[in-house]
Amino acid sequence: MRRWRAAAFAALFVPVLASSGAAQDITLTSRDGRVALNGTLLGFDGEFYRIETTYGELTVDGSGVLCDGPACPDLQDYVAEISISGSATMGAVLMPALVEGFAERSGYRTERVDEDITLFTYLLFEDSGRLAARIHFRVTTTDEGFADLLANEADMVMALREIRSDERNRAREAGMGDLTGANRSRVLALDAIVPIVAPSNPVRSISAQQLAEVYAGRITGWSVLGGPDAPITLHVPDLGTGLGQAIGDRLLAPLSLALSPDAVPHQRGADLAAAVASDPFAIGLASYAETGDAQALTLTGSCGRTLRAGRRSIKTEDYPLTAPMFIYLPARRLPQLGREFLAYTRGPAAQNVIRRAGFVDQALEEIPVDDQGDRFVNAIAAAGPELPLSELQRMVSTLAPMARLTISFRFEAGSIRLDAQSRSNVQQLARALEQGLFDARQLLFVGFSDGEGPAGANRSIAFQRAEAVRRAVEIAAETAGLDRVDIGVDAFGEALPMDCDDTAWGRQANRRVEVWVR
Repeated sequence: MRRWRAAAFAALFVPVLASSGAAQDITLTSRDGRVALNGTLLGFDGEFYRIETTYGELTVDGSGVLCDGPACPDLQDYVAEISISGSATMGAVLMPALVEGFAERSGYRTERVDEDITLFTYLLFEDSGRLAARIHFRVTTTDEGFADLLANEADMVMALREIRSDERNRAREAGMGDLTGANRSRVLALDAIVPIVAPSNPVRSISAQQLAEVYAGRITGWSVLGGPDAPITLHVPDLGTGLGQAIGDRLLAPLSLALSPDAVPHQRGADLAAAVASDPFAIGLASYAETGDAQALTLTGSCGRTLRAGRRSIKTEDYPLTAPMFIYLPARRLPQLGREFLAYTRGPAAQNVIRRAGFVDQALEEIPVDDQGDRFVNAIAAAGPELPLSELQRMVSTLAPMARLTISFRFEAGSIRLDAQSRSNVQQLARALEQGLFDARQLLFVGFSDGEGPAGANRSIAFQRAEAVRRAVEIAAETAGLDRVDIGVDAFGEALPMDCDDTAWGRQANRRVEVWVR
């Protein structure tokens, strides 16, 4: 059992979750003395008690009861307790930066107390000097974060991958709700898996297919990639990390490949980047925010497309190896300060913090056609006999006066269900509509497809997906004045490919719904 919070911070506070059941026993008695509940205190958010009883887990309004027992919180000088566990990539830089940004914006003074490299606490003080909150971090791996959540030892999980089905089922059985739901998971920021080499290595590009074969051990020499006659040394994030698991999910699984046993794992991204930068025959898969002094490679395709990891290509998911940074929350109340922190992470101030931390924010940006490179030129070059000139002309005349938003929607492989990042994007766009950001403007949901199958059928499927996204956004935008926005749907099927159709990654990148604004 991981009783990390109680063990690591016993010197700092009387824990809400102590390491022994006896220390947590409390009795809640109604103010008229008629009803009493005995149980184990699981949490207190300043208003409600959460206790484990013989009747199961109960949430009780603190205003109607009196608390008796050694674990009862101090109601006069209540201190919010929040525990966050999971990804080291998120916990090392991003989350601390957000906590400090939130504290500064909210008028709190912060003090960081480090237990060791994986355990630390942020203390938030009011101007008067009163301690307002303790935010506890356990920075390890995504796997460990979910394990802590399921053990009732974390309030939030930092994850660089989607929750697994077994984790989701266990959480639901434990009364934590569906952690894939709109209020249970969100994308906090964006990262990407980036192939890197030493600056002295002459190779500057690689196809996704080649990259997968390199990491599966099928390509073992640099000469195959246009480099020197030397063996390739592989470096990867530790497979227990979310990024390491995302490599298996996003890069290797589409080709049914497994990671080579010769790959050298690294617990810390900075160590991986340093190892690759110092070895002219090494290749690594790094976080976009942690490439260090290494040289990032451009992804290429057989059809001539090139995609480089950058803010816009990651934000729009046009770069095929994106890695969303998730926060997962169980179906329970956080202290008010915790809820305020989560609201802060969605705002413009937090997006600036995310950018300064080296990650990709989610602030909506408009990209004029002139700033979209050769997309329309590539569309004409890639047009097959089934795609008439009139359809290309219609696409250009429709989209040229508009700008593309840096938000896209894609679907799970072989499914009509939006993928995890897109489900978060639905909530993001809905909030923008509720805030009136697109009042008196035109918003167009535009569907695109891959080039497999007849062009007419592809356009029909793309239109249906665009319509499904529109409906999802409008349903989520409960308080928006949608009558003030001209919302439309269109589709151009395979007319504007982002990548080559000869790979699973390319086809996935091409099947998308974009949002254009005027």
